[in-house]
Amino acid sequence: MKTLTSRVKRNTALVTFITASFAIAGTANASDCAMKKAKQTAQHTTTANTAVMSSPIVYVGNYKKDKKGTIVDAAVATESLSTLVAAVKAADLVGALSGDGPLTVFAPTNMAFEELPTGTVDTLLKPENIGSLQNILKAHVVAGKLSAADIIGLAEQNGGSVEVETLSGAKLTAVLSDGNLMVKDEQGGLASVKKADIMKSNGVVHIVDRVLLSS
Repeated sequence: MKTLTSRVKRNTALVTFITASFAIAGTANASDCAMKKAKQTAQHTTTANTAVMSSPIVYVGNYKKDKKGTIVDAAVATESLSTLVAAVKAADLVGALSGDGPLTVFAPTNMAFEELPTGTVDTLLKPENIGSLQNILKAHVVAGKLSAADIIGLAEQNGGSVEVETLSGAKLTAVLSDGNLMVKDEQGGLASVKKADIMKSNGVVHIVDRVLLSS
């Protein structure tokens, strides 16, 4: 598998993809427990609610079909996520992302995938690259159900940012910037949350405008 290069500023950066499989339903570690405890406090804070109300993010948590179906169903029903759906199918992760969860998914749009170097997506979708594709997709998934208010609350409690670990082992950092919720990957690339709180039976989906890469 050839390494990915970032179009923005990483034309020469090599991305090493870990091909080992990570279990979707892994046991929460001590940091996960601490995060869940902080989440319970954060989701009730006035500051978090104020940030949500003033943010330019589109929230869909109160949509009439709220929580019906799974994370995969949400992606299939969203036209701008068709590339992600194809990737999830090729990576044989439909079952895992349709399980009990709960999971939080930062879902890149079709345009986000188009920003990758030419031919990258086609290469990743080949059967022989399933391990690398699984690892990339798992780098967009966090154990637990974190709404935008939860993430904002955690970030505010931590001075404006909070780090979470994905199912691939990669770290993502949520950052607040002028009412925007941004997600920074391990290479420093920033994705903006464009649509938040697509609540489903087994978790929540936040749509982002960039594919998140690991170091």
